Amino acid sequence: MSFDIQKLVRSHIANLQPYSSARDEFDPVEREVVYLDANENPFDNGVNRYPDPQQRKLKEVIARRRGVAANQLLLGNGSDEVLDLIFRAFCIPNQDKIIVMPPTYGMYNVLANINCISLDEVPLNNDFQLVTKDILSQISSQTKAIFLCSPNNPSGNSFRREDILTLLQSFTGLVVIDEAYIDFSTQKSLVLELSSYPNLIITQTLSKAYGLAGIRLGICIASEEIIDILNKIKPPYNINSLTQERAISALADWDATQGQITQLIAERKGLFAQLEKISFVEKVYPSDANFLLVRVDDAHKRYTQLIENDIIVRNRSKQMGCENCLRFSVGTPQENQILIETLNRLSS
Repeated sequence: MSFDIQKLVRSHIANLQPYSSARDEFDPVEREVVYLDANENPFDNGVNRYPDPQQRKLKEVIARRRGVAANQLLLGNGSDEVLDLIFRAFCIPNQDKIIVMPPTYGMYNVLANINCISLDEVPLNNDFQLVTKDILSQISSQTKAIFLCSPNNPSGNSFRREDILTLLQSFTGLVVIDEAYIDFSTQKSLVLELSSYPNLIITQTLSKAYGLAGIRLGICIASEEIIDILNKIKPPYNINSLTQERAISALADWDATQGQITQLIAERKGLFAQLEKISFVEKVYPSDANFLLVRVDDAHKRYTQLIENDIIVRNRSKQMGCENCLRFSVGTPQENQILIETLNRLSS
């Protein structure tokens, strides 16, 4: 496959001279220095200095954890900022297109609309798997990127690896794989394929498995060339000091995170079995994520009943192929027990 990233990037972005912040203009040092460069308040309160705009220490930790080089990483204020940067760097407004496969994460549609990018939809099949021939037939000269979420939200399943590889091999544009839930999956991350496919971009997050949704840290993993382009347009201090510190601390305690992942997977299995016994549950879909998609007799009715019992779930009925479906996040053992007890009471 012939792939040239310079043919995909928007011309004015390729020629852009990025903003250079005060902290970009020298190599950081460990010794004590007098900072008089960035017009900061000099009185130390722990956060009076600007954060490292390149998040060097944090990237080193993530790079070791994910088995990539630090220069293959870009960090964002949540994965949504990373996704938005991809649109802004590569997609020409009112001209280019992307392809998505509904039902899927709703922000792809929102970001396409914000950036004036046309969106072509190729629905998943009844098993929520990719229909590769239909996707490939939808590609036109205006198609810049294909966005995939695997494990998929809201269905919870992982896409077949061979189908994803077919798209990577057949498409000369960007293939963006959203791996927000990869830590809960039996499938391995597509990070292992980066060296083989220069058109591959992977996004991940610390919001799910690491339990850090509140710090908003998204991760982009791609070739050094793609990361260089995205770095041109990212805000200079988009990851604050507190987020960087908290992320480094969490990544250092992998045993604790792995323990929670193991417990959530076990709880997911138990919740799956219990939900299948509920009289008004018609189908529980297999999941590689930390949630279950569940088809019920009347999603609006059951959603309302659960709210009345102080349980908040997500009604996904408006998404393609998800009619009368509720999405249940896997909670603590106590929360899952309360859910099942409530559902049993409602079914009696």
